[in-house]
Amino acid sequence: MRVLMVSKAFVVGAYQRKAEELARLGVELVVLTPPSWRDRRGVQVLQRRHTQGYTLRAIPIRFNGNFHLHYYPTLKRELHSVAPDVLHFDEEPYNLATWLALRLARQAGIPATFFTWQNLDRRYPFPFSAFERTSYRTAPIAIAGNRDAAKVLRRKGFTGEIAVIPQFGVDPAIFAPDAVATTAPGRESLRIGYAGGLLPEKGLTDLLHACAALRGDWRLTLAGEGSEAAALQKLVAALSLQARVHFVGRIDSSAMPAFYRTLDVFVLPSRTTPGWKEQFGRVLIEAMACGVPVIGSDSGEIPHVIGAAGLIFPEGDRATLTAQLQRLCNEPGMRAELAAAGRQRVLAHYTMAQIAAQTVAIYRQLVEGA
Repeated sequence: MRVLMVSKAFVVGAYQRKAEELARLGVELVVLTPPSWRDRRGVQVLQRRHTQGYTLRAIPIRFNGNFHLHYYPTLKRELHSVAPDVLHFDEEPYNLATWLALRLARQAGIPATFFTWQNLDRRYPFPFSAFERTSYRTAPIAIAGNRDAAKVLRRKGFTGEIAVIPQFGVDPAIFAPDAVATTAPGRESLRIGYAGGLLPEKGLTDLLHACAALRGDWRLTLAGEGSEAAALQKLVAALSLQARVHFVGRIDSSAMPAFYRTLDVFVLPSRTTPGWKEQFGRVLIEAMACGVPVIGSDSGEIPHVIGAAGLIFPEGDRATLTAQLQRLCNEPGMRAELAAAGRQRVLAHYTMAQIAAQTVAIYRQLVEGA
């Protein structure tokens, strides 16, 4: 079975493990991705980290950074060249790129699927509403990254089959606990971490205020880039936390396991906005796989990802977040229990191999349906 996947997410090297797992399951896979992708977090240039068993190729992109209007001008030629049995277009159904790609696939008689994270029932103006309706009619199966996204598809009129599959899992051999314990006996400093966009909706002001109220010694490391960076640095200064809070910028995806292993607890304090709520929180499963206890807000999919393997606080509730951090600071035994539970939850639900197997099942359905 030959599959053509088009995905701007594959510019991130760690995500390419999914393609290797798809190929390992017998898929003749070609992945097309742009040379780079830019958004509010900055520019991510294509990394080539996991490229065994399949073809990874960069193709031109137009309107790079425009989520709704970007598209791939050479895709028609690529479809004819690859002649796939399935087109997996890894993009939201209301975007121009998806509409163009599914139209080309229909003209070529190629069954296609799209992917959606959208977990809010948002209504789009023309022409995006038309793109969305056409995508719904064209794709017999949709892949939703979370359960709320599946509900949104139904409410908006998608009548085909819906598979709820996260876009990516983790490789538990790469994202794994340190073989040598890094916590020195008797060390009292709690090492707290966050990774992702430095953006208003990520709730990092809540995290800073919560940490400022902690008793005892602690250190906070913020990894990532984004539009809120300068404001966060000003808040750190206003709270007199310069000696305790460290900004380390964007970390290469291949170096993320080492980053997680330096932490005692990882926090994802996302805040829902009128136009967004947390769609998954991949950093959570990365940290959990590395044996790091996690704390997350109750925004969007976070509670479902963490389950009983971590701590949840009401989004924006700084006092509860402080209390949870304080408890983990005071109770190293609880940190160890949550670390083990988190690792086991990832092994049970969120490995790249599991995500790949579920995705291949969708490909087979598309081929049989065609």
